[in-house]
Amino acid sequence: MSAVARLFTPGSRAALTRLGCLAVVLTTVGLLPWLSGRDPALTVLRARSAEQEGTPEALAAIRRDLGLDAGPLSLLGDWLSGLPRGDFGTSWVSGTDVLPSVVSGLQVSLALMGAALGVAVLVTCALVAPVLVRGRGSAGAFAAMLAALPEFLLATVALLAFGVWLGWLPTSGWQGPQYMVLPALALGIPAGGLLGRLVADALPAVLDERWVELWRGAGVSRARVSAAALRRVLPPLVPQFAMVTVGLTGGAVAVETVFAVPGIGRTALGAAKSQDLPLLQGSVLALLALGLVTGAAAAVVRRRLLGPALRDAGLTLPAARPVRAHPAVPAALAVVLLTCVGWGLLRDPYTVDTTARLRAPSWANPLGTDGLGRDVLARLGHGAASTVGTAVAVCLVSLLLALALGFLPSLSAGASDIANALPPVIVGILVAAAAGPGTGGAALAVALISWPPLAAHAAALVQEVRASTFLLAQRAIGASPSWILTRHVLPSVAAPVTRHALLRLPGIALALASLGFLGLGAQPPAPEWGLLLDESRAYVERAPWAALAPAVALALLAGLAVSSASYAQGGAGSGGTRSGRSGSAGAGSAPTARVIRRALPLPALRPRKEPVR
Repeated sequence: MSAVARLFTPGSRAALTRLGCLAVVLTTVGLLPWLSGRDPALTVLRARSAEQEGTPEALAAIRRDLGLDAGPLSLLGDWLSGLPRGDFGTSWVSGTDVLPSVVSGLQVSLALMGAALGVAVLVTCALVAPVLVRGRGSAGAFAAMLAALPEFLLATVALLAFGVWLGWLPTSGWQGPQYMVLPALALGIPAGGLLGRLVADALPAVLDERWVELWRGAGVSRARVSAAALRRVLPPLVPQFAMVTVGLTGGAVAVETVFAVPGIGRTALGAAKSQDLPLLQGSVLALLALGLVTGAAAAVVRRRLLGPALRDAGLTLPAARPVRAHPAVPAALAVVLLTCVGWGLLRDPYTVDTTARLRAPSWANPLGTDGLGRDVLARLGHGAASTVGTAVAVCLVSLLLALALGFLPSLSAGASDIANALPPVIVGILVAAAAGPGTGGAALAVALISWPPLAAHAAALVQEVRASTFLLAQRAIGASPSWILTRHVLPSVAAPVTRHALLRLPGIALALASLGFLGLGAQPPAPEWGLLLDESRAYVERAPWAALAPAVALALLAGLAVSSASYAQGGAGSGGTRSGRSGSAGAGSAPTARVIRRALPLPALRPRKEPVR
């Protein structure tokens, strides 16, 4: 193979995309002090000593010391030239080497990630076990509500309940295993809700396949059948597990802040606020390296699970059959949510009454009042448009981008690894530096990093659909590429990815809320749900209703999105079945069946004849 041919292989394109995205991110981070419009010398001076005045002489001395007069590109080049030697530079604020600080923060975050991932796996098992026992799924509204729980609110409640009231666990710091219990619970429960929903959503179609019936008839144990079913649904979900793992490491900034955990995310946030450029660059590089390594490991695991069937175009895919909730479930959730929003829109969200601050719910104030005496119901209703509307717009953009990039896996894989490794807070800081804090900047920041899980899901499904035996038969009978794309590939990919996007809608709303929580999104006195959570966190012990209102609203939004998704995509799901996705479970010749048995622990399947359409 020539050098030019090797350059255009899928692996080479993915590697080039990773390098290009890595260069763009590091360059953007290096320009942060100049993008923000603030004098980096003054910011560093205040970070070093808040009492020292920013005289021209003091600022000039800092510029000479840091080499700021040489410009951002010169500073970036000097920093990059030291990386091959393991030199991450010297902190502008503390004057110490950056590498030990980055390594220490990364070790803490990895330990916390491991504990949180353990909690997430336990929650996932609890959500998946009923599906394996009953052999049928549910609409997943409860799992979606778990995934929509605000991590920083969970952290605050856990701190108060188990740390302050009961005194069972420490409330801050990092000095032993007991210090990671509460942060791990706050991070692991929502992650487990997301992963459990994805696995439980894919299991019912697998459990309806012919091989399950044959195994059970042959007396195979329930445990072995369940293990084979799980292995059957895992390949397209492995990238999601990898992305959740990376998100638990770098995206835990709010939880690390609540519990004063010295993790890599909190280190990067502090460096960004103080414009400590070498420390910020080192922290971001460590997070990006973690994302790349995790993404590569997920690709290897997925190939091992699929085996030779992927190479030999011998995959058989389970039918896309969404499980519908009882119509009363989405209807009841919609009525409750719309009633609260509509009732709140009739009230004034800005009136301040300090004599009525922190009042309990009553007929005059059905959801109580906040710390300034403002009506919580009114602020909840008026904030729904900006919070939910912005989240829906970001979710739609992410879905369309993911479906497009799903057909370019070699390009999207590298970019998604980089984008997924960036914490939303860091992207929010970069966007806010260029465009200023606000709803638009927060939406752009979340949109830049919310598409990778959907793109990874779409790419995995596209790859498996293209390698399926049914499409091999379609090509053999002369079906055109456009026919295959519009009648088979898109229906088989769009429906599950759309459902996945709806599941992530509350998470996108939470990401917007977390940026508002950190002052990078909507600004006071806007009644945005993230601001409501931030403003109520300080007095959640005295007036929990002010924090519970937006949290419950997010949970209701999650349950409504997921329980109504199966109805919204009913046509797509049936279309995918008619186009052959369910039929492909039994299609194929005897050699194909042998390939399947080498790839997955499935028995020989008896072919079912279906009419060619």
